[in-house]
Amino acid sequence: MTTTASIQPTEIRKETGGLRITWADGHVGLYPHRYLRAHCQCAACVDEWSRKVLVQVERIPSDITPLEIRPVGRYAIHVEWSDGHGTGIYGFSLLRQLCPCERCAPGGPVYPSDPIDPAGGNASTDQAGGGR
Repeated sequence: MTTTASIQPTEIRKETGGLRITWADGHVGLYPHRYLRAHCQCAACVDEWSRKVLVQVERIPSDITPLEIRPVGRYAIHVEWSDGHGTGIYGFSLLRQLCPCERCAPGGPVYPSDPIDPAGGNASTDQAGGGR
């Protein structure tokens, strides 16, 4: 069950391995940079009508890093990426849903070839082209 506290970060910190987010309920997740970039939800990365993932994960540099992270109101962050991309925002509820820690994602992080199901959660890895 998602609570208000579970989707409010108390700290967001850029680290070498990714973005470390500490949530108000005490949960901590480390989000690899490439994983976050691959989950950008902007119109250039996800078709706004069909929700089809447009970003090609294999074209995201493995050494991508956030150049700047800014808050967007009290509900999201905006990230400027080292690959020049910077049109998307990451809502706190999406970030919590994407948490790649062992407790939240026992099989490891799921990349957009297994897109986020609009109903919530990750789509099945049984899709053609899917995989972790």
